[in-house]
Amino acid sequence: MRRRTTMLSSCTALALALGATACGGGGPVSAGGGDKGLSGQTVTVAGVWSGTEQKNFQKVLDAFSEKTGAKTQFVSTGDNVSTVVGSKIEGGNAPDVVMVPQVGVLQQFAKKGWLKPLSATTEKSVDAGYAPVWKKYGSVDGHLYGLYFKAAHKSTVWYSPDALDQAGVKPPKTYDAMLKAGHTVSDSGLAAFSIAGEDGWTLTDWFENIYLSQAGPEKYDALAAHKLKWTDASVVRALTTLGKLFKDKQLIAGGQKEALNTDFPGSVEKVFGPKPEAGMVYEGDFVAGVAHDQFGRTIGTDANFFPFPAVDGGKAPVVSGGDAAVVLKDGKNATAGMKLLEYLATPEAAAVWAKAGGFLSPNKKLDLASYGDDVSRATAKSLVGAGNSVRFDMSDQAPAAFGGTKGAGEWKLLQDFLRDPSDPKGTAAQLEAAAAKAYKG
Repeated sequence: MRRRTTMLSSCTALALALGATACGGGGPVSAGGGDKGLSGQTVTVAGVWSGTEQKNFQKVLDAFSEKTGAKTQFVSTGDNVSTVVGSKIEGGNAPDVVMVPQVGVLQQFAKKGWLKPLSATTEKSVDAGYAPVWKKYGSVDGHLYGLYFKAAHKSTVWYSPDALDQAGVKPPKTYDAMLKAGHTVSDSGLAAFSIAGEDGWTLTDWFENIYLSQAGPEKYDALAAHKLKWTDASVVRALTTLGKLFKDKQLIAGGQKEALNTDFPGSVEKVFGPKPEAGMVYEGDFVAGVAHDQFGRTIGTDANFFPFPAVDGGKAPVVSGGDAAVVLKDGKNATAGMKLLEYLATPEAAAVWAKAGGFLSPNKKLDLASYGDDVSRATAKSLVGAGNSVRFDMSDQAPAAFGGTKGAGEWKLLQDFLRDPSDPKGTAAQLEAAAAKAYKG
């Protein structure tokens, strides 16, 4: 999430306890080989994480330190990774490793010459453990620069089992059935959906799931690369489909006005907080962390999810986000940073955070038993099982001016569309104008 929870198998548990290589890791990790080969060195890591996410990532860094002797220092950048890292490079204080949450930013860093290509050891781990699509998203001009350590499954609709049971509806399999189920929930006394319209990125995620299912992966890729214009009929069709939900005041908690004043944590609170106002909230697997940590919900019992349903006869979408680890050329300890990435590429490293919760790994060599609950296992299985059909969050692939800036570009235009969804064609034209300007720049 850019902006923006146990049972371990005996082998993985043993690996964590001994600092040895996890099962299926394919030989010893080249991160000092457990011989404290990096003693006296400090690796500085920058990333968007704060709070619980930062605390859990620190557990991974501590495991790396235990293995290699290196010290680590984490610097939280907030959402503006590009700006913060750029200023640190200019000031001669570049971190060694950056966790980059957007493909577009990774590409920007690579094209500016800021990144070191990843080592052969890391590339070998990626080839063995990841679907090829993850290598594609981490590569620029044929060179692998980014390792996707943490992924998000952004095709999950979270619901209160009590709310759906009370309404007598079951998790739907199609988009139309979901809206129909929403009306039934609404008739029973709760609004159907809580929508975080104050955060424009959530609206891009709604659009992307509909578009991927309805238009298919080839058009999705073309639109993501701006090889297809936003005025294309497929975009207008997807906006029209999204508009069916946006214009239906019976389906949205508080209507459009309240949705536009609801941020992401607030949208989760409307479903899983002490005074529920809605039965369902769409967003990624990270909803579970908020429902559990902030509102005490037991995941799988009083908070659950169903896959984002198929639209108009298409396949059910699997949209993902993720944080890619990159190594900066200007870091004072880039060599040790490279060793950290060799470690992060192993299932051993992923198992540390998987156990802590609030984490998904795209690494298929990670034993699903490493996850602490059945719902996390189910989302991880779905993500890994989607293989090469996973598509990365489209707005995260775009230049930040279009797909990643508050109050501008796609975020703002979809907020305007939520406010008034009466003209999908006009919105498509505005999106194309904003995209053309951003991609040209």
